[in-house]
Order: sequence, then structure tokens, then C-alpha cells
Amino acid sequence: MGQLPDMRVTPTGRASTHTGLDYFGPMTVKIGRRQEKRYGALFTCMTVRAIHIELASDLTTTSALMALRRFIARRGCPKTIWSDNATTFRGADRELTQAVRAIDRDELTRFSSPRQIEWRFIAPVAPHMGGCWERMVRAVKTALKATLNTRIPREDTLTTLLAEAEAIVNGRPLTYVPLDHNDDLPLTPNDFLMPMTDRTGMTATSGTFNDGDLLRRSWRESQRLADLLWKRWVKEYLPTLTRREKWYQSSTPLAEGDIVVIADSQSPRNLWPRGRVVKTYPGRDGQVRVADVQTGHGLYQRPVTKLCRLDVRPTQD
Repeated sequence: MGQLPDMRVTPTGRASTHTGLDYFGPMTVKIGRRQEKRYGALFTCMTVRAIHIELASDLTTTSALMALRRFIARRGCPKTIWSDNATTFRGADRELTQAVRAIDRDELTRFSSPRQIEWRFIAPVAPHMGGCWERMVRAVKTALKATLNTRIPREDTLTTLLAEAEAIVNGRPLTYVPLDHNDDLPLTPNDFLMPMTDRTGMTATSGTFNDGDLLRRSWRESQRLADLLWKRWVKEYLPTLTRREKWYQSSTPLAEGDIVVIADSQSPRNLWPRGRVVKTYPGRDGQVRVADVQTGHGLYQRPVTKLCRLDVRPTQD
């Protein structure tokens, strides 16, 4: 198990600086007498794990860009966006998988380049590499089950329910909940999204100030509060991310020339393709987690969790 990327463990000063994107659905809505499908676009902050949900009318590239523009308008422009590989987008619904394949990766890149957004895709057929946002999708679905009473809601009702589910997930504690009521409350993602919502004890004044003093004081208070939140994040939340509870023992990394069998859940085991590793992508710790495999049907890029190495060596020509 490798180290977490820097964007997960480095204070950024603003939530959603590094963002993960995923889709979920479809969800059926009632419009007049007809029924239509809608999808949820979930943006999650890679650092403080806050989420933002946008309702997408379809899974075209234009709809994805509109959802991204609304997210930027409300949460600010991110520096990095991570998402599943667009050519092999995974979803519980086959229609969702097929529809997202039509999203144009080049169009997303053209949109993000002038805004200095780095769009990065995880390896194909590797949903575990996107666990940061996959877990948030599950949390949203759990919250929707608790709030969705009607089977087929109207579109405005679904939009409201998604906003309420977003508030529920962003209100979850990131750190341990204290037993003593005198201790500080646990950190939540909402503390970083709305740091000045609770101003208890800050309303009392101790003198006469003009407008300039009030502005400077408010700005200094907000900056000081943000610093305190990030200090608590470093002391209380960050140590919980650095624990490694599994995969203590390292294995021999894949090397070029290894003969492997590609695990394919869509076909029987006796029909899994066999190939040769032609290129590896080692991480900073030297472990290989993604490799290119040449088979009789073409070149495939797969994570090592889907590659079964055979205890044979290729014959020399």
C-alpha cells in the first residue's frame, strides 16, 4: 500500500483546490406526465473531504462542462481534477457506463487548460484508485435513501434532496467526537466551507469603530479562524490518514517482460487474455501499480491488481 498523494495530506488554504469528480445515477424524475432520467455529478475535495453535488440532465460533454462551470462559480476554480478514466467509466448501471464513454476527454482538456486546471484520469478498470470519491457517492446514496420518500419525485424536489444530502454528508465529523461537552467540537467539512456560520462570542464589541476598523477586524478574524481550523486538521485529522492497517508486506514489482494473465470480470476465467508486460509505471516508492500489457488482441493498460503474474519467463529469440 503506497503513501497518500500530496494533495490529500497538504493544507491548501481553501477547500476544493484539489477535486475528485464522479457521476452517479440514473435517477428518475417526473416532469408533467412524462418521466425523465437525471444524473448526479459529485465533486469532492481531496483534502477536507467536502462534497458538492450538481444535477446533470444527461451525460453529454456539454452537460459535464455546465456542471463544472456551476461548481467553479460556487466553490472556486480547482487546480487539479481527478476522475475515472472516461473511456471506461464505471457505474452500477450499464446505461451510465455506456453514456459516459461519449464524454470527450479532449473537450474537457480544452476547457480546463485556459483556467490552468490540470485534469488527471486514473488507470482504466481501476475503481479502487478513485476510492476517495467512490466512498462519497455511497454516502450520498445512503443519505438519499433517508430523505427520499416519494418513488419518483419532481425535478425541483430531487434538486432539494440532493442539496440536503450534501449538507448531511458535509456535516459528518472528520475527527473523534469528544465525550466531554467542554471539549472542542469535532471538525467537519462544513467548518472549511462555512467557517463563520457560528459566531458565538464574537458579536460583543469593546469600543467604537469606524467602517474601516470593522472590515479589518472581520478579515483578521476570518483569517485567524481559518488558520486555527487548518492547525486542528493537521493535528487531529491528518494522523488518522497516515495509519496503514493492511498490506504491510511489499511484493516484488512487475517488470517488463513478465508474462501475466489479465483478470476480466466480464468473461470466464478460462478465457482471460494472456500477455506480456511491455511498460511499467512505478510510483515514488518504487512499487509498480499500473502497467501496459501486450496481448494478441492489442495493447491494454491495467492496474496490477488485475494482473496475475505467471511463474515463467519468456523465451529468448
